[in-house]
Amino acid sequence: MKAPVVPINEVDRLHELYGYSLLDTLPEDDYDSITYLASQICDTPIALISLIDNDRQWFKSSHGMGITETPRELSFCAHAINYPDEIMVVPDSRIDARFFDNPLVVDDPQVVFYAGVPLVTFTGYALGTLCVIDQKPHELTEEQKKSLKALSHNVVKLFELRVSKIELEAAKATLEGRNEELERFASMAAHDLKSPLGNISSIIDLLKMDHEPELSIEGRELIGLLDESSNQLRDLIDGILEYTRADMLLLERNEIINLPDFLNAINRLIGNSSKHQIKYPQEPKHIKVNKPALKQILLNLINNGIAYNDKPNKVVNIEFSESNLYYHFAVTDNGYGIAPKNQEKIFNLFERIQTPQTNGTKGHGIGLSTVKKLVERLGGEVKLESQLGEGATFSFSLLK
Repeated sequence: MKAPVVPINEVDRLHELYGYSLLDTLPEDDYDSITYLASQICDTPIALISLIDNDRQWFKSSHGMGITETPRELSFCAHAINYPDEIMVVPDSRIDARFFDNPLVVDDPQVVFYAGVPLVTFTGYALGTLCVIDQKPHELTEEQKKSLKALSHNVVKLFELRVSKIELEAAKATLEGRNEELERFASMAAHDLKSPLGNISSIIDLLKMDHEPELSIEGRELIGLLDESSNQLRDLIDGILEYTRADMLLLERNEIINLPDFLNAINRLIGNSSKHQIKYPQEPKHIKVNKPALKQILLNLINNGIAYNDKPNKVVNIEFSESNLYYHFAVTDNGYGIAPKNQEKIFNLFERIQTPQTNGTKGHGIGLSTVKKLVERLGGEVKLESQLGEGATFSFSLLK
């Protein structure tokens, strides 16, 4: 048996496949109708819509065969996708050097005849095949081949319709989410923005009434309160602007960066201090990412690791790895940590958690929601692992 060759564009091909969200979905009549027609037109007992995953072939539709998947190394279709512009026809697998001892030939379902048309997307990736199978030698006429090709185009159109539906649903969910955020913002603005402004106004009035001739010690204290309130307001407004600018960052094109140089620049931006230390990989590593978005994500996580930290020597450690489809980052601090009951809600917009190390003050509840928004829009996810007193690790992935 000859194992199928892995396509040279395999990573991109799998990325395309996963983008359709087809694998392991329930049967659908539209696909089952196509395999039924393929079986009838080609006069074969079996017809399949096969998708080639990383280590298996999975059948979106299976007419005449009860199984839903087989190992990729045994798959006829995994051979076919290497020739996206051709119909792969095996008249008799028992005398074909590639398949004569294949378990799918020797045992059930006894694939003797096979013909598969690659399912090629509009961007040129072969995700699988529409294939017909017989348990005896068989041939297809030119008309049957032409019909099989036409049916394969319809399968791809169904794939595209599925993506359009998913995108529409995502857009709808985004709009609904934004409406909810606007409602929460209106509520927050009525309280959190007016409250610092109210403090400023009250303090100014006190200065005018009691300290016009010259400022006393008490007057200087009031000025300190005024400064504190204005700082709170400024931080809040900055956070809101940062969150709203996140959508603009997502429009930036991916570019190749050298990771250590990029992290060096972030370290310089944060500034040196004898009270904190930022550790990160030093080995040269070139990756292709949305640079402004990654910068914003890391700045938020690093600054949080320094700001919400009760240790005299604050340490933030950044780790990096990658898989076929994703870049993986982990940002670990040695701070106070986050209680389990708060670990889900800290990513919610305007959700503020009071912790002992902040002396009773709270953040503005925007930074981590910005991180979550950027990561998820870039095709990844963010997770938190933390125990009180032992710091926190924020892990996030970015789709390549």
